[in-house]
Amino acid sequence: MKLLVPLSLKVSLWLLLNLLLLAAGALVYSVSRGPARWDSLVTGRAGERLQALGGLIASDTSDAPGGERGAVLRRFSAAYGADFYLFSNRGGEIAGDPVTLPAEVSRRLAERRPPPPETDGGEPGRPPPGDRPEGLPRGRFLLATGWPAHLWLGIRVPYEDPDTGERRAATLVARTHSLLGVAKLLDWYPWIAAAAVVLVFSILFWLPFVGSLTAAVRKLAKATERIAEGDFKTRVQLERRDELGRLGGSVNRMAGRLDTLVNGQRRFLGDAAHELCSPLGRLQMATGILEERAEPALAPVVADLREEVQQMAALVDELLEFSKAGVRGKSTPIEDVALAPLIRRVIARESAGMRTALSLDEELHAAAAPDLLSRALGNLVRNALRYGGDGAVMVSAARTGAGVEIAVRDAGPGVPPEALARLGEPFFRPESARTRETGGTGLGLAIVRSCTESCGGTVAFRNLEPRGFEAKMILHAPAAAAGNTPWPPVAL
Repeated sequence: MKLLVPLSLKVSLWLLLNLLLLAAGALVYSVSRGPARWDSLVTGRAGERLQALGGLIASDTSDAPGGERGAVLRRFSAAYGADFYLFSNRGGEIAGDPVTLPAEVSRRLAERRPPPPETDGGEPGRPPPGDRPEGLPRGRFLLATGWPAHLWLGIRVPYEDPDTGERRAATLVARTHSLLGVAKLLDWYPWIAAAAVVLVFSILFWLPFVGSLTAAVRKLAKATERIAEGDFKTRVQLERRDELGRLGGSVNRMAGRLDTLVNGQRRFLGDAAHELCSPLGRLQMATGILEERAEPALAPVVADLREEVQQMAALVDELLEFSKAGVRGKSTPIEDVALAPLIRRVIARESAGMRTALSLDEELHAAAAPDLLSRALGNLVRNALRYGGDGAVMVSAARTGAGVEIAVRDAGPGVPPEALARLGEPFFRPESARTRETGGTGLGLAIVRSCTESCGGTVAFRNLEPRGFEAKMILHAPAAAAGNTPWPPVAL
């Protein structure tokens, strides 16, 4: 069984995917522009905040005594969820826990080291202006290392050695384990929160539109299911000026035309069957007289003729019953019917007492039209006796939930599995039943379906294992019947 995914979920997920693709595209663009790549994430206002934070950490570290500088960095590490280390631009770690830097991070630090200072005579002297705090370039970098997976932030900061009072440039290195850690350092959370607000707003903005679409589709699906079940009075109430509204109008017109066509066909069959009754009756009488007066040599021919006339009469009777059941349809008066007496009368009428086993609740009642229910049950018992072989036929009636089930089971070979879905269609007969002796007219189960649906119920057929066939009528309990409306109205 395939999992049905609601259309609203599909559209919402598509919208979410669209927004994620836009965000990913913006991120790729911002990261890939220029040669700096990852460094582009630490530019602009976010980089300025990072620079201010680095200056604060370097200032607090330089103000602390030598033994407490590591504690200062650990305090900031706990506050920001990142590991901080302070390196001199001449190489070497100034403060922080001992750490082995990846080769790429060391290379980026080396790029920021100044050349050895010289005097005019080639002797070491004052640092060049490039190594002085006042001439310090605001250099920053952001690197991602493969294993262990870390993100490394580097910030050029001024640093004053508390031991010598020398002011020089240094690099504050921060190590995080994810982009969220970088976001915390760069104060991206307001942007992330804004993006989340935009996402939630977009989804809420789309929900009414998507909800109206899915509601219209659900109405159309429910209406077409009812029409497929034969309820051609169903109409779709869609006040929309779009394609779904046009589709609803088309479904209504289709249902109206099907109602006219099917009921017209049934009326025609009924009228034709009614008109044929009189000539067939006269023909039966004539063949009976002919059989009595025919010479012995003609007796077999006359017997065959009379059998053909009787089959024609049976076909006309079933056509008449089928048309009556279909035309009366949903206008059939429904009443409280005691099932046990009705089932016993049907079995006695079909002369099936010796071959029938009963399992009945004597107090069981159902909401139905007695004559239609009797006709439908009689057809089921007749079919079971005809196709069920020599085994017994089981007729049972029981309450199930708010309904009542009447089942007729036989021990015959059943029907081909591919024919189950078509049982109950007018004039349809499984291939195994198309014989002169037992083939029937193909209207017996169609009459069962029409009569059951006119009583407000449904009918189902299935093969039993290892052998056998079951036909089941599901009817409403008497409390579910309201006036002459056998099917509860469905709001569309």
